[in-house]
Amino acid sequence: MLIIIGAIVVLVSVGGGFLIEHGNPSILWDPAELLIICGAALGSFVLASPSKLLAEVLKNVRGSVGGGRKQSKKKQLDLLILLYRLFHKVRKEGLVSIESDIEKPGESPIFKTYETGHSNQDVIDFICDNLKVIITTNVPAHELETLMELEIETRQHEAMGPSRGLAKLADALPGFGIVAAVLGVVLTMGQIDQPPAVLGHDIGSALTGTFLGVLLSYGFVGPLATNLEHMAQSEEIDFQVVKVAIVAFVGGAAPQIAVEFGRRAIPGDNCPSFNELEKELRGK
Repeated sequence: MLIIIGAIVVLVSVGGGFLIEHGNPSILWDPAELLIICGAALGSFVLASPSKLLAEVLKNVRGSVGGGRKQSKKKQLDLLILLYRLFHKVRKEGLVSIESDIEKPGESPIFKTYETGHSNQDVIDFICDNLKVIITTNVPAHELETLMELEIETRQHEAMGPSRGLAKLADALPGFGIVAAVLGVVLTMGQIDQPPAVLGHDIGSALTGTFLGVLLSYGFVGPLATNLEHMAQSEEIDFQVVKVAIVAFVGGAAPQIAVEFGRRAIPGDNCPSFNELEKELRGK
């Protein structure tokens, strides 16, 4: 919703300012210029992007328009409680006791408590994969941390792909606007024998291409790329929480202390307080 509001504000501000200066809005509507700019930009984007990236861009743009996967204090509390229950079961019954939970998390009573409508399957897979490593190998805490950091970096690099792709498209749009403007000037030069009023109209139409390219770049596609970047960075928080908590637990921390380590990795208003977490843990 905020993306739609932002787009409307951009259009109203630019169009409103043009009208206040007594501009003729019909001059800005040039289907041929739009076809050249948008068509060439779309074609170059398809040419530069593998099919997987194109699918990810469409998926992320739809998610962004819909508000994305929102972070919340409730979501973070549920994740911390999930980790606490796993750690508590390991401390009480041993590592082998959680084997069935991490092999089939969809059937696990522990993981079902995390399925509150905002659970992230990638985070669940991340938890299970690393707990399997702990069960099958006697890996030291610092080596496990290095392994988890490598996976997080790999995931983050992939998650930033749609943002980088749209950012490059935004950089290219002014250039395609110039292409449309040059073509308009070429057509105008073919009518050099026309009266000044006609030539002025044609040159103004040609310059519309430059205007549209710059507006699409800095008013829409560029900000959308930044929005997708923020979404990707927000998704990384859950993985960092899991990493810090698991490394602390493997290092010998008690379940509640390990979860407290994870809580400290949550930034901003979404971070529950120490008392809120303790209250939730006692309630569970």
